[in-house]
Amino acid sequence: MEAAIVCAVLALGVLFAWLLPRWRLRRVLARPLTAAQLGIIERNVDQYRGMPSDLRLQLQRLVKQFLHQKTFVGCAGLDVTEEMRVTIAAQACLLLLNRPSRVYPGLHAVLVYPGAFLVPRREHDAAGVVTETRQDLLGESWGDGRVVLSWEHVRRAGLAAEGTHNVVLHEFAHQLDSESGSNNGAPFLGSPERYRSWSETLSHDFALLRRDAYWGQRDVLDPYGATNPAEFFAVATESFFEQPYELAARHPQLYAEFQAYYRVDPRDWFPAPAPEPEHYGMVYGQWR
Repeated sequence: MEAAIVCAVLALGVLFAWLLPRWRLRRVLARPLTAAQLGIIERNVDQYRGMPSDLRLQLQRLVKQFLHQKTFVGCAGLDVTEEMRVTIAAQACLLLLNRPSRVYPGLHAVLVYPGAFLVPRREHDAAGVVTETRQDLLGESWGDGRVVLSWEHVRRAGLAAEGTHNVVLHEFAHQLDSESGSNNGAPFLGSPERYRSWSETLSHDFALLRRDAYWGQRDVLDPYGATNPAEFFAVATESFFEQPYELAARHPQLYAEFQAYYRVDPRDWFPAPAPEPEHYGMVYGQWR
């Protein structure tokens, strides 16, 4: 009898421990974001302004869950503000719209520095000599459930004068990439057919970017994406959400792969660019 009672108590304890987080999450999701929080998203997430109402509501729900489940830690004396938390959460959750996935289940904490931060590195040369170095970074995705970001560069994302680099999109693309078991530029896609198409397209465009980076030619994709396939995926994710028209024009097959994976078309959220003016003269051997 006593053993049965103990087992029942333990079972109730396990059930309570399983149900309590779900109950708390439901309570959080039932409450709307405050007017101040919505104002932060409106100001700091360009894509949000052009979204239809259903996607706006999706993003708001994802942001609430992100804020509830993830811990924010200020580093180097930084006090994390609500603007920092909401901005990072909203930009990170852009990658989850229309996708039946949890909100970065492997992520526990977001570390925020005031600006670029130094990370120790160990480099091995061809002779096996190990050199200790320190690298200046804007963001990094770690395999232990943490993402590190420079708030200065998060804040500047999307500003025309600062270019289109978005450190949040970049590092959280790495988080999605790692959900397949490794960071290799191929996130979980769901079927062998999708992996074949993904591999063919990304390998082709990765090779093009490496060629352009070698010759110093400009592309809509940041040349840092030529480093390796994982960085190519992260850089291409930035361009997909920040420069959709340019990416679709320069890399149409790559854009189609990302459109199928992310299940949105960011071109719908931005005005179409003005057509280029007509030029008269010799172009590719033909007069126009």
